[in-house]
Amino acid sequence: MDQTNMHDPINDIVRQARQGSVAAIIQTLNEQLADSNIRTRAVFSHGVLQLLCEAAAAEQLEQSVIVPRIRQILEGIAPRNIRRVKINSRIVQEQQLLWLEEIMRDPENQLLWSEEITLAKPNIFKQLFHQRQTPPTLPSKKPPLPHKVPPIYTFKKSSYGRGIIFGVSLSCLLLLVGWFLYDRLDLQLHAQILNRSNNSTGQPQPPDTSPATDPFVEAVRLAEEAAAAGKTVQTSAQWLDVAAKWERASDLMSKVKQDDPRYQTAQDRIEVYRKNSELAQMQAKKNRS
Repeated sequence: MDQTNMHDPINDIVRQARQGSVAAIIQTLNEQLADSNIRTRAVFSHGVLQLLCEAAAAEQLEQSVIVPRIRQILEGIAPRNIRRVKINSRIVQEQQLLWLEEIMRDPENQLLWSEEITLAKPNIFKQLFHQRQTPPTLPSKKPPLPHKVPPIYTFKKSSYGRGIIFGVSLSCLLLLVGWFLYDRLDLQLHAQILNRSNNSTGQPQPPDTSPATDPFVEAVRLAEEAAAAGKTVQTSAQWLDVAAKWERASDLMSKVKQDDPRYQTAQDRIEVYRKNSELAQMQAKKNRS
C-alpha cells in the first residue's frame, strides 16, 4: 500500500494547530498533558489566547512546572499569529459554561493562579516551512549527493560571473523581504479571521454587548449547522468542529433571560446541546484510534 496516499489524522490536527485553530490546539495540549491528569480549555480573545488548566488537586497544577511545559508545547506547535498566552488554573468544576466570563469577574475566588507569557516567534525560515509544507512524515532515503560540476562549467572570476552571483543574491533578498512584508500585513487580517472563526469552532466568547444579538436565535442556527455537519463529517478534526458548535449553542442558550418566554425551552436545550458536544468529541477520539 502506498503510504504517501494515506490520510494521517494526527498530521491533520498538527496542521490545523499551526494555522491557529483553537480546537486543534486544545486537543494537542490535552493529549500531551494527559499523563498529569490536566484538562485544558481555551479561547482566542483580543489578541490573547486565554488558556484554562483544570485538575482534581492543586498539587497537579504547580505553577513552576505547568507554565514551562505549556510554553514548550505551544512553541513546538508555533501557532500562526498567536504570541500572547494567559495561563489560568483552577480546581476542576463540572459547570463549564462561560468559564472566561466567570474567572474575569471574580479571579480571586475562581483561580489558583494565572500568568501571561509571550511565545518566542519562530524564525522566518521555520514560518515558511510551516506555511508551505505538511507536518513531518517518516524520513525517506537520503537524497543522492549532487554531481560535481565539471571544471569546464565552473564560473571564472570575471565580471560576468560576479554579475550573475549578484543578481541571484539580490533576488533571494527581495524574496525574503517580500515574505516578511506579507506576513506582517497578513497579521491583522488573520487575527480578525480567528476571532470570527471562534464562533464556528464553538469556543466560549466574552459576553456580547450588542443589543441586537438574540442568543436563542443564534443558538438555534448553530445547532442546525452542527446537526447538518454531523451527517457528512469524516475526520476527527471535523468532529471537533461539530462538538465546538454544539458547545457554543449550549453557551448561548444559557444567556436567555428568565423573563424571556423562550426561557424554559432554552434551559432544556442547554443540556441537550452539551451532551451532543460530548458525543461528537467521543466520535473524534474514536476516529483517531
